[in-house]
Amino acid sequence: MSEPASISIGIAARYATAVFDLAKEGGALAALEGDIDQLETALADSAELRAVLSSPVYSREDLAKAVSALAEKMALSPAMRGALGMMARNRRLFALSHLCATLRRKIADEKGEVTADVTSATVLSKAQADALASTLKDRIGKTVKLNVAVDEKLIGGLIVKVGSKMIDTSIRSKLAALQNTMKEVG
Repeated sequence: MSEPASISIGIAARYATAVFDLAKEGGALAALEGDIDQLETALADSAELRAVLSSPVYSREDLAKAVSALAEKMALSPAMRGALGMMARNRRLFALSHLCATLRRKIADEKGEVTADVTSATVLSKAQADALASTLKDRIGKTVKLNVAVDEKLIGGLIVKVGSKMIDTSIRSKLAALQNTMKEVG
């Protein structure tokens, strides 16, 4: 059962607000962050889990039992267990990945953090990543967490995305710009 992304995001936002508020009131944001890590890992590692969560074949009760067992095995926080149970009963488990992403953003906002997506041509060393995070913190004024990916097609340099801003210092983009300039001249 495929749902449009906007519907999934809207559904996830409502559940995320409830879970976040419960965890914040209970002083359990760190536990909630751990829950998100576990759920994202499980979703990334298990095609079967993704298939079950989005399948219309299973009854609401079967999904609720499966999610309850999963939450028990993962030792998830009560707020997350309740949300997963409610999502199963309402057939909203297809929005679980959006729920995790929305919760991660809410927790980062609460902590005064921002996430930067960084794509580099080679693997960044710890010193390079720390220097980049420090430079971004100075520019943005918030603590920066880096999501680093490697794309050898960049040849060299970085592409950094923070919110709606993007900085592209890759050799590939510079070569493309040079090629466009040469086409305009000749």
